[in-house]
Amino acid sequence: MAEPYGESPLAARAEALADASAPGAVRLSEVAFTTQVTLRVDPKSPAAERIGTALGVMLPNQAGQVARTERLMVAWLGPDEWLLVAPEGETEQIETTLTDALGEEHGAVVDVSAHRTILQVSGPKAPELLAKGCALDLHRRSFGPDSCAQTLLARAGVLLLSRDVEPPSYWIFVRASFARYLADWLCDAAAEYREP
Repeated sequence: MAEPYGESPLAARAEALADASAPGAVRLSEVAFTTQVTLRVDPKSPAAERIGTALGVMLPNQAGQVARTERLMVAWLGPDEWLLVAPEGETEQIETTLTDALGEEHGAVVDVSAHRTILQVSGPKAPELLAKGCALDLHRRSFGPDSCAQTLLARAGVLLLSRDVEPPSYWIFVRASFARYLADWLCDAAAEYREP
C-alpha cells in the first residue's frame, strides 16, 4: 500500500542514519508519516476544556509542556497554540474531535502532517550530540521527559521534544525542506561515537 504522502523526506537517508548510529552511545532514525495537527484556541475558553475532555488529556498550559495519552501527544507551542501528534492515519479522527469540541467558538484546526518529519535521537550520548548544535540546556533537570521547545539545531528551526530519560530520547520535528540537511549534520556530529 502506498504511503499517503509518497516517499518520506528522509527515505534516502535511512541507511546513512542507521550507519551513523553507534551501539551503546547514540541511535539515529526517522519517525515518518505521523499525524500532526495544530490547534489554536483561547486556553481559557469553554472550548479548550471541551477539547481536553474529548481528547482525554487537558491542553498543556505552561511553556514547554507536553501532555500524553497512550496514542496522542500534545505539545505546547504558544499561549494559544498546540501541536497534536498521533500515529499515521488518525488525522481525520483528530480533526473531527477538535472541530466538534470547538463548536462555534473562535479557533483553528490545521493538518500539518506533510509539513515536518521527525528525527529520533536516542541513547546515552544523545544530549551530548544535540548540544553540539543547540544552545538549550538539555540536562534532565532542565529539559526532562515531556518537555518541548522551539529552538535552533545546527541553524535549522526545529521543535525539540524530550521523550524519555533512561536512555535519553528526543524527537526533532524539522521542516521537510531542512530534513536532509539536519540528518547529514547529525550523522557527521555522531561520527566520534562510532568505533574506528
